[in-house]
Amino acid sequence: MTRVEFDSTKKPLDEILKKARDGLLQLPDFQRGWVWDEEGLRGLLTSVSRSFPVGAVMTLQTGGEVHFKPRLVEGAPSENANVIPEALILDGQQRITSLYQTTMRRAVVETINTKKQKIKRFFYIDMTKSLDETADRANAIVGIQESKVETRHFGKEIVRDLSTEEREFAQCMFPTNRIFDSDAWQMGFFQYWKDDLVEKSTLWFKFQNEVLAAFRQYQMPVIHLGNSTNREAVCLVFEKVNTGGKKLDAFELLTAIYAGEEEGFLLREQWAACAKRLSDSIALRDHPLTRLQATEFFQALALLHSLDRRKVYESSRNGGEPPPVTCTRETVLGIPLAAYKMHATRLEDGFRKAGKFLFSQHIYWFKDVPYQSQIVPLAAILAELDDRWEFDAVRTKLAQWYWCGVFGELYGGAIETRFAKDLVDVLAWIAGAAEPATVKDAAFRAERLDTMTSRLSAAYKGVHTLLMQKGARDFRSGQPFNQASYFEESVDIHHIFPRAWCDNAMIARARYDTIINKTPLSYKTNRAIGGDAPSQYLSNLSAHGGVSDAAIDDHLRSHLIDPQTLRNNDFDGFISLRREALLSLIERAMGKIAYRGELTDEPEGEIVLDEAETIEFA
Repeated sequence: MTRVEFDSTKKPLDEILKKARDGLLQLPDFQRGWVWDEEGLRGLLTSVSRSFPVGAVMTLQTGGEVHFKPRLVEGAPSENANVIPEALILDGQQRITSLYQTTMRRAVVETINTKKQKIKRFFYIDMTKSLDETADRANAIVGIQESKVETRHFGKEIVRDLSTEEREFAQCMFPTNRIFDSDAWQMGFFQYWKDDLVEKSTLWFKFQNEVLAAFRQYQMPVIHLGNSTNREAVCLVFEKVNTGGKKLDAFELLTAIYAGEEEGFLLREQWAACAKRLSDSIALRDHPLTRLQATEFFQALALLHSLDRRKVYESSRNGGEPPPVTCTRETVLGIPLAAYKMHATRLEDGFRKAGKFLFSQHIYWFKDVPYQSQIVPLAAILAELDDRWEFDAVRTKLAQWYWCGVFGELYGGAIETRFAKDLVDVLAWIAGAAEPATVKDAAFRAERLDTMTSRLSAAYKGVHTLLMQKGARDFRSGQPFNQASYFEESVDIHHIFPRAWCDNAMIARARYDTIINKTPLSYKTNRAIGGDAPSQYLSNLSAHGGVSDAAIDDHLRSHLIDPQTLRNNDFDGFISLRREALLSLIERAMGKIAYRGELTDEPEGEIVLDEAETIEFA
């Protein structure tokens, strides 16, 4: 169980900001850049000026197990980059950076406006308005462009000019970047108003006591994590406290950790290059590897790393229980840089082979991948097999394991444990041991075909793919669906008995919208079918395309469709015959018989069909 040791206290705001300026308080490299807009900055200054709470800051003490590459708070002097920080900001970066930039740093603040346009602003407090109890304090805090001259009517009329200190004094506009160092500005203010010193000194001291004192006395809650906090705990804590910011995953954390371990090691750039090589490895757009995520790559890497540790332990013949093969987040976060360098190249090759394997199964498009998660153990298995995966007997077993995972619908939940078990079991199976648990556990019920309506269902995608793999040919052109024609002809799964015809025939949507009444077809063929009765559209295809009825019937059989029931518009007969044919297709892929008996338990609830699930591809 991961435990976190922490303490909480309050610290003066100026102390926190000075540490950020001096480099004693920095950011871990995984933190995103500073992004607050002008209105957000004004709102933050307003809240602090009224001593309102603006949230806590969470820091991590340096010098422990987790060694991140640090970087300065944005705007801090660059000469402090070599300072070894005392702590890193895990939560509160945006607020600390905003307050540092607006109250302590003398340079212009680079921010954005409400239109997301980049702008530069200096911020001021209107001393008189800020002391008006009937006015909104937010209206007393203003931002002005870099020139400090505000104009209108295309620059013809000057609204406010604060370009010199004398003009600031004259208009009683106090610059917020002097809040913690106001002595020199105060002396200049008194000197400027020496002829009216009584009134203006009264204004100044009231402003100082009511507004500036709010900043100088402001106590910010700080939660401080000790340096005994481990990697997984840092990741979990960051996710919980930073729900509105950038999502921190294991890859982002490893990026910062590796950069801290080896100067100049840029994991993010290495991953980007790897992802591009994998995407370019297959000359088709939107193929499955184009959607591979860094976290999936590192899950597979964790599998290889933990398997390697297990092999080393077993070869030492120490006895006892060997270390487990695993890819939990804790394992991923524990991958040392040396292990990444050892396994990254061969794992990349494993994913490349996984892409080729999917193509061999006629999975060409990322949306047709039944389970994206199943690619993780597949790539790890292929990385371990090296060239042995090319043997026919090995590929046959891999295909059986893959389709058992799909039609057994075993990769839809918490599957890290299955990843690890499949890696060990499938490699052993290929070497001659018993079949893996995924093959043994997989079961397919005939009734599942009657509920398969969603394009998002793994089994639905599986049937679509197996039909193309079997050699289904387009009704109109007779062309098989290979990797070229799939994209050129905009192939997707479409209704055989058209939806419009079924609705007119008063057939329930729950019956006609299942995978039994769908098959892969080109966009043009689907348009030609339209909403006509099957007998009509088959006749039209024959007449307009110059194709004989016998040839079209042959195309229909390649989709496991009985031609006669279709030509007779016999929906019930068609469903009965095709249902059995699809079951046989699934059985061959899984290498086991489907269950055709009665259901022994009632379904949990009525099947709900979402309109979005049945929209055809165009």
